[in-house]
Amino acid sequence: MRIILVGPTHPLRGGVAQHTTEFAHRLTAAGHEVAVVSWSEEYPEWLRPGSSLRIADDRPEIPAHPRTRYPLTWRRPDGWWRTGRELRRAGAEVVAFAHVNTFQAPAYLTLLSALRRGAGPRPRLLAVCHNVLPHERTRYDVPLARALLRRVDGVLVHSEAQAGLARSLTRAPVVVASLPPHLPAAGGPGTGAREPRRRLLFFGMVRPYKGVDVLLRALAQVPDVALTVAGEFWGGVEPYRRLVEELGLAGRVTLRPGYVPAEEIPRLFADADALVLPYRSGTATQNVYLAFAHGVPVIATRVGSMPGQVRDGVDGILCEPGDVAALVAALRRFYEPGVAEKLRAGVRPPDTAGAWARYVQAFETLAHPAGLPRRLSRPEPETAR
Repeated sequence: MRIILVGPTHPLRGGVAQHTTEFAHRLTAAGHEVAVVSWSEEYPEWLRPGSSLRIADDRPEIPAHPRTRYPLTWRRPDGWWRTGRELRRAGAEVVAFAHVNTFQAPAYLTLLSALRRGAGPRPRLLAVCHNVLPHERTRYDVPLARALLRRVDGVLVHSEAQAGLARSLTRAPVVVASLPPHLPAAGGPGTGAREPRRRLLFFGMVRPYKGVDVLLRALAQVPDVALTVAGEFWGGVEPYRRLVEELGLAGRVTLRPGYVPAEEIPRLFADADALVLPYRSGTATQNVYLAFAHGVPVIATRVGSMPGQVRDGVDGILCEPGDVAALVAALRRFYEPGVAEKLRAGVRPPDTAGAWARYVQAFETLAHPAGLPRRLSRPEPETAR
């Protein structure tokens, strides 16, 4: 099929940009003709406080797809319609939009309107939903998401919970496919068995729904354990510095604000006994896969995709979200004699090739419900890019 993916990619940063890029490579490796239409400016700075929007240098975290262009910017609504008409004339059979935030819904609605106009068969229009609704919602989010999802021919989501939410907003077919690993090229497995260093890691953008405040309050009740919090702080780092001081954790907590380049990730994980993901809520995360790729177990809450990624008692520990006492119990359980070593030994690298094969097949089913004219072979991960 001739497929156009509309979404962020390098030099825009973050998990969704990595996913769009890797998805384009995997679809190409499966035999499809793929192009990426991306943003030169995805958001205004005020929409992502405390974080930068672009990679500071020219080194992509995942090799860029060769057929990529950047006609979209939030500043120029007049360009949205023009881009939609260009996509219609391009003759694609499928146009798929990466839906993350309803801030982009007006742009996507304009593109969809333009794609529906004109003579001849129009492309099949799909939404790939990383978040059906934003984590921090306003009263405009449901109407905008409903308007968008009712104008597409199919929706792909990453969990059953998100599927239920999508089905409440649209009558279009909804397909569930687990979010596959799209990890930076740098990195590698951990060093194997070793004594616990009594240091934990939180990695990723620090936002209220991710529960770093819950983790700090829990850590205050678990002595002789240190923590590194590495990532961009939504709204700034100062509230967390004050909380660290209030809890008496200044000697045990290291706050590392700022985007973490791919080449610095292995050292962070090498120093950690476990990655802790104390999310209050969530959809899907790559950070479990990232920890497992470095041989590190995960302590996480039962939200989003994490209960399906972490095997409680095998390669990590699960606990209830938003509950300081539950997280305290999980941390104490992890540092019981022999438990950290057992969980580290239970970690297995993520099945990248299999996960992407299943994901591509789910997308193909949604994009071509009658079935593909032939089954396309899929390469192993080292030949996927």
